Amino acid sequence: MLSWVADRKVDRSPGGDHDSVSGRLQDQRPVRRVQRQEGTSYDPQQWPYRLAPVAQLLKEGLDLPAGVTFLVGENGSGKSTLVEAIAAAAGLNPEGGSRNARHETRVSESPLAQALQLIRTPGAARWSYFLRAETMHGLYTYLERLPAGPGEAPRTRLHELSHGESFIDVLAEHFHRPGFYVLDEPEAALSFTSCLALVDVLHRLAGNGGQVLCATHSPLLTALPGARILQLDDTGYAPAQWQDLHLVDHWRRYLHEPQSYLRHVLD
Repeated sequence: MLSWVADRKVDRSPGGDHDSVSGRLQDQRPVRRVQRQEGTSYDPQQWPYRLAPVAQLLKEGLDLPAGVTFLVGENGSGKSTLVEAIAAAAGLNPEGGSRNARHETRVSESPLAQALQLIRTPGAARWSYFLRAETMHGLYTYLERLPAGPGEAPRTRLHELSHGESFIDVLAEHFHRPGFYVLDEPEAALSFTSCLALVDVLHRLAGNGGQVLCATHSPLLTALPGARILQLDDTGYAPAQWQDLHLVDHWRRYLHEPQSYLRHVLD
């Protein structure tokens, strides 16, 4: 672990500066690393700890660079489990929103967050936000019920917009300043054009000091220049290039010849 007082230690983690004092001061990543909380115990044979990416995170930890990091993998690979737990470990509501969000429908999240510790950069932005596609309805209801502050315009009636429009509205209001942002499959709400708009949001956010961790199935989102991609499977997670992703390969083949896939699923 790198501490603020160890100002002569060189930071070799991804996204870190390699100078001593001056470099450390310039590195304003809100979250430097996710690792196992010392003293915690768990049964490695139980879910979610038996998932290979979860086991790897607890064993090795995960350094988070500046900018955008994507987690990709099949359903059940553990990407949503990881982002949910990291968001909760950051103090965010596991059903979405900021650190101040207070809403809950049905508790379904794993206990993984209790085993995690986030190593933060002292003095970095503390603002953070979590968006997850499967709990957006509850978040919209919570946001609509919040009273407008003095001099503020009445809040948008999110439930009166389409799913994609409301999602973009939340992005526009909350995703624009330095901080730590976690997203879980945001493309589920968005059209092709709206996904392009989200790419622009992420690009601008990273350029403005935002740090993003996003689980996704989208080859469009993961093509964001400069993003780090981790591919999850039954062996754990590892860095990957966009053109080498399994999801990119499948979409490329499907769009070239749909019948090569459909003949295996249609009678």
